[in-house]
Amino acid sequence: MRSRQTSPVSRQMLMSREVWERVLREVKEKAWVIQFYFQGEPLLNPDLPRMIEEAHQEGLYTIVSTNAQAITPELAEELVRAGLNRIIVSMDGLSEESYQAYRVGGSLEQCKNALRYLHEAKLKIKNYELKIELQCLRLRTNEHEWEHFRREYKRLGADRLVFKTAQLYDYRNGHPLMPTNPRYSRYLRGKDGLYHRRPLSKGCWRAWSGAVVTTEGDVLPCCYDKSHAHAYGNIKESSLAELFAGDRARAFRQSALHEQPNICQECWK
Repeated sequence: MRSRQTSPVSRQMLMSREVWERVLREVKEKAWVIQFYFQGEPLLNPDLPRMIEEAHQEGLYTIVSTNAQAITPELAEELVRAGLNRIIVSMDGLSEESYQAYRVGGSLEQCKNALRYLHEAKLKIKNYELKIELQCLRLRTNEHEWEHFRREYKRLGADRLVFKTAQLYDYRNGHPLMPTNPRYSRYLRGKDGLYHRRPLSKGCWRAWSGAVVTTEGDVLPCCYDKSHAHAYGNIKESSLAELFAGDRARAFRQSALHEQPNICQECWK
């Protein structure tokens, strides 16, 4: 399955055991939360339940975000038993037509089944700490369904519903997925007739509060560095603590405060 919006970088590697053990060893005493996703589908990694369990045993709050196409009843139970705290299931439509406008090649029926599998596993195993979050991008193709989402998300098995604005590529001349109401879009039409990114709020907390470690071990300032343009280094060559406090990290934070690098132009935080 692919989205109508394809990322500039497509990486299909799975995180090695070596990289994962380094990450866990270094963050377990300092971090509170670990998110098992970045520009890919985390459930394609067969070791994910074990990784979640190991992080859970160290007292870390664990989050997974998924398109849910790989979730079976068996995998749902594995994730729940591992101690997963939160799972975000992306569902961007309530009909196959609206769903596949963005989730090209995916199955809405499978997504609904996955929510049910997770809900049933949660009740069976009595892991009531797990929060199942249904996330919907606000798109022109599903805007007629937003109220229906609000009425139906609990019946589908979710504990929480979150609407999110969509990051679009090639938006300058408009985009067929842009919502008709500009209130729900990241982009506004200017006097020149072109669309522009909404002004960013001042300040940034992501680059100071955490980092992304890719499957290859590159350490990035945040999830918007999709092309690894601002990597601090690699965890296989230096410790995460050294990279997080290193010269590249400090330089990026200064630029984020004063110059706003390209990746900051797309940030919605």
